[in-house]
Amino acid sequence: MKRRQFLLALGGAAAWPLAARAQQGGRMRRIGVLMNMAADDPTGQTRLLAFAQALAQAGWTDGGNVRIDIRWGAGDRERIRKYAAELVALAPDVILASGGTTLGPLRQVSRIVPTVFTGVGDPVGAGFVDSLAQPGGNATGFISFEWSISGKWLELLKEIAPGVSRAVVLRDPELGSGASQFAVIQAVAPSLRVEVNPVNVGGAAEIERAVAAFARAPNGGLIATGGGRIRFHRDLIVKLAARHKLPAVYYDRVFADSGGLISYGPDFVDQFRRAAGYVDRVLKGEKPADLPVQAPTKYQLVINVKTAKAIGLDMPATVLARADEVIE
Repeated sequence: MKRRQFLLALGGAAAWPLAARAQQGGRMRRIGVLMNMAADDPTGQTRLLAFAQALAQAGWTDGGNVRIDIRWGAGDRERIRKYAAELVALAPDVILASGGTTLGPLRQVSRIVPTVFTGVGDPVGAGFVDSLAQPGGNATGFISFEWSISGKWLELLKEIAPGVSRAVVLRDPELGSGASQFAVIQAVAPSLRVEVNPVNVGGAAEIERAVAAFARAPNGGLIATGGGRIRFHRDLIVKLAARHKLPAVYYDRVFADSGGLISYGPDFVDQFRRAAGYVDRVLKGEKPADLPVQAPTKYQLVINVKTAKAIGLDMPATVLARADEVIE
């Protein structure tokens, strides 16, 4: 989303309450935003719009008393590194980083610029913060999920497709959280009598070969764990699961919205709203080191029954009853 489009999406400063414009007499503040998605990704636009709306409600309007500089990494490591350097060079008051794939490069450029992150799997293990309660540096924010949810993905897969005895687990090799998520899944697998096979997600051709090879044997299912690279290839992953008729569980509702069978994970739009609260506090003088890293507070179970019918799967009534949303 270009800056002009972003301002139009907000509807202009006049659309917000007068309180949102009360602070405009001071100096213009600057917020950098580094997204790990492509600029034309509706998911990224929705999350960023939620962030900007929450900022406006706190009294910060883009083009009024704050300027928001946005860069879209599109899942490309070199592009993310370039944009990380560009944003730091602008000397922003605070940077919003979407995911560990953006936070890592930002910290390579600067350990000084205050940074608020969303959707990071293991910020302590990655060395981004000292602890969740006391981050201790220039970064704080919101973790993707607690590790126990990884085991629930396999439990959910077995519940919707009891015949599954094998599961391919897609993970992002660049994130330590990818290995941690698989470790939890692997620990749960024996009790469910499911053999799990990890696949490190690289390029599109690699994903296609790995899934096709796995699908040659019967009784298979698929789990897509959390990670920016996995999200970037979501359309391909969803298409491959449909082509090979693999029951699949995903960590983010954007997969179900894109035709994936079922998703269970945090509400990432809500994380961006909450991130605006931390950005507001930083702009008002608080330090990231003093703001604890927070876990998700909202989780969503989304089921795409159209996809279930397409692969010949009867979704259990018990699962449908628990769904937060059913896509017909």
